[in-house]
Amino acid sequence: MWQLICFSSQSFQMSDLENELAIVCHDAGGAEILSSYVKQKGIKPYYCIEGPALGIFERKLGVIKSTAFDKVLTQANCFLCGTSWQSDLEWRVFEMAKKMGKKTIAFLDHWVNYQERFNRNGVMHLPNEIWVGDKYAEAMARGVFPDKLITLIENPYFEEIYNQFQDIAVNNSLHVCNSQVLFLSDNLDEAMLKMHSDPRYLGYTDLDVLKYLSENIDIFSEEITKIIIRPHPSELREKYDRVKERYGGLVEVGGDLTLLEEIAESGIIVGGNSMAMVMALICGKRVISCIPPGGRGFSLPYDAIEKMQDLVALHCRL
Repeated sequence: MWQLICFSSQSFQMSDLENELAIVCHDAGGAEILSSYVKQKGIKPYYCIEGPALGIFERKLGVIKSTAFDKVLTQANCFLCGTSWQSDLEWRVFEMAKKMGKKTIAFLDHWVNYQERFNRNGVMHLPNEIWVGDKYAEAMARGVFPDKLITLIENPYFEEIYNQFQDIAVNNSLHVCNSQVLFLSDNLDEAMLKMHSDPRYLGYTDLDVLKYLSENIDIFSEEITKIIIRPHPSELREKYDRVKERYGGLVEVGGDLTLLEEIAESGIIVGGNSMAMVMALICGKRVISCIPPGGRGFSLPYDAIEKMQDLVALHCRL
């Protein structure tokens, strides 16, 4: 599966960046990619890290010193940023660095909402350059931003995921349960509320995805004995308390193990539109999108991800 996801990339060296680089990031998706990039390249940049990103950077790199926004703007000449929806941190860097004549780069970590990532209340602030991690994102970015410099970089997080999962499979004595489903939350309702003032903007929420899965769990050839919910890094475990009560012993809230360990222990990985579903593909797992009928916005560009609606339709014909 790694061969299907990892594509040849342009040669790009850190020497191509200006001196005095700063990494700026708030959300988890960008943090996974940027922290992997820093680790693999062995660079020592300035940091302006907030929110969920801080824990991810420190998990991979150890304790880091995060510099205040105003100070990092004066220290660095080039800014490599995520594209957060939970914060305007990177958006403000794009705005201020441009005024100061400094270079900005955004690394896109998904395949959706490219325009919205750079828009706050109708005001667009774009970076000088956009990095993408696969050929699908490259094609999409060129379509959305035809006048921008788009650079294809071999996705450092994908490479890290593949290597780490191989280590887990060889060295860890995890109990793999084929009758266990891992549900990966997007925290979609909060994202849509933030972006569009409507948690049901796409016609569904994370809880709707879980409900659609549970209502059709009998389509699987093997009896499903457990659904493990892995909350998104930006949401609280308590969000799923009522779900546990509704489904009894079938549903548990996970998150105590690492993402890769929970993927390794489960036979089937499900979600709506989560980037972590692509991580599960890299690990060779069966992956299903459980967006219910009427839901919109599925953007993961990998044919190997099955659609629950297709499986339900097939099951009804049999």
